[in-house]
Amino acid sequence: MFFVNRHDAAERLSQALMHWKGRNPLILAIPRGAIEIGRVIANRLDGELDVVLVRKLRAPSSPEFAVGAVAENGWSYIAPHAQAAGADDRYIDEEKRYQLNVLKERRQRYTPDRASTDARGRIAIVVDDGLATGATMVAALHAVRALQPARLICAVPVASPRGIALVRPLADEVVCLLAPEEFGSVGQFYRTFEQVEDEQASCWLSETVRRTPPSP
Repeated sequence: MFFVNRHDAAERLSQALMHWKGRNPLILAIPRGAIEIGRVIANRLDGELDVVLVRKLRAPSSPEFAVGAVAENGWSYIAPHAQAAGADDRYIDEEKRYQLNVLKERRQRYTPDRASTDARGRIAIVVDDGLATGATMVAALHAVRALQPARLICAVPVASPRGIALVRPLADEVVCLLAPEEFGSVGQFYRTFEQVEDEQASCWLSETVRRTPPSP
């Protein structure tokens, strides 16, 4: 199964989450690509959209390969393979500082005029466009769990079996449409998988916030 694009993936994922429609779920998208997915799901489920800000920690010799992830609150996950990938303690500390600065800038860009939405007591659905190592989702789930939602759900269109196994113990429910044994990258399962720029992500988020009524 291939997804045409992120919008197509979001429509299919929405159907698998339809049991939360009418429960005022809080959809928390991991920027940037997942914001398009999150806004479709929020619309279909009559929910509310916000972002959960996390960044992967890049391997020294391969920036696309994650050796961990860090959340906006400073919590970090370091993958077991980090040392083998050349990420020693000093490198990890430097990479964390760099990515936390990026997260600070993104918070100002994405939600400059408001605080992040309170997830306490809410149905919180954390979405991404796919899981490869699962490191970024691990950090996101930890960050959202600390906000004390009533229920924490991880929802992705596609994931590696390793990624799913890593996040499953951290969520109350995991919804994944496709977890093939032969997994190279998230993008291979989309016919169109264009990079989303910050300007586009900010626009989608602000448009959705304007349409969304305040939570009761």
